[in-house]
Amino acid sequence: MALLSFAVLWTAACSAPADGAPEGDPTAAPPLPGPEDSNGENDDGGADDGQEGPANGDGPLGDRVVVIDPGHNGGNAEAASEINSLVEVGNGEKACDTVGSETVDGHSEHEFNWDLSLLVKERLEADGVKVVLTREDNESVGPCIDERAEIGNTEEADAALSIHADGGPESGRGFHVITPGEVPGLTEDIVEPSALLAEDIRREYLEGGDIPYADYLADEGLDERTDLGGLNLSTVPKVFLEAGNMRNPEDAELLTDPDWQADAADAIARGLASYLMRD
Repeated sequence: MALLSFAVLWTAACSAPADGAPEGDPTAAPPLPGPEDSNGENDDGGADDGQEGPANGDGPLGDRVVVIDPGHNGGNAEAASEINSLVEVGNGEKACDTVGSETVDGHSEHEFNWDLSLLVKERLEADGVKVVLTREDNESVGPCIDERAEIGNTEEADAALSIHADGGPESGRGFHVITPGEVPGLTEDIVEPSALLAEDIRREYLEGGDIPYADYLADEGLDERTDLGGLNLSTVPKVFLEAGNMRNPEDAELLTDPDWQADAADAIARGLASYLMRD
């Protein structure tokens, strides 16, 4: 189904990014014995809802390319040596990948990331966008964070979005968008456009996702960081969306609700579309 409203096609709101750079993994949960994320329903990695939309290139955003990075992967938990291997992230080294968080009831972040990414992909493709996922299923291992960034670079994406859900304190709830800070020799060219991308996604997600700004970190839903390889190594505008806190009961109830996921995907796709329509 086509998602873009004429309002999105005619307008794109602008506002200034906020600062702030807490340390640690963007899915800051206690280490779990498992994977990152995964994909794969159809041969092209997309979800099949039985409805036909325009082929890539036939919709209002047919000349645009978006890379969606579903964080983590389902096989990471069984591949500790592989995902713990160190990779260069531009200003140091970090683990290839991590397992991710999970709800108190055991719903894994990698599964949530995969499901939501497929829904966003479906909506963008309905408007003609070429969407590339960084993984093909939710059973594999990785890819490493540097490889995820390289996929966006190779595709020369107009925008890249890494979808996650945080593993913060149970008492804290809400979402935030992580933007790249300036890393000399690496991120200078993407800091400003990534901040605009973050603003567009933040605005639409706040309105359509029914989750408030995170109350335990970030500044009004925006968090600038220089320690994430997925951002440091990107040459295209890119942000991370921490869609909510999986450890918080209120957020977890929403994050695991298929109806909510559909609404959230609509909001994320609108945010991406707003950014793509800026030019």
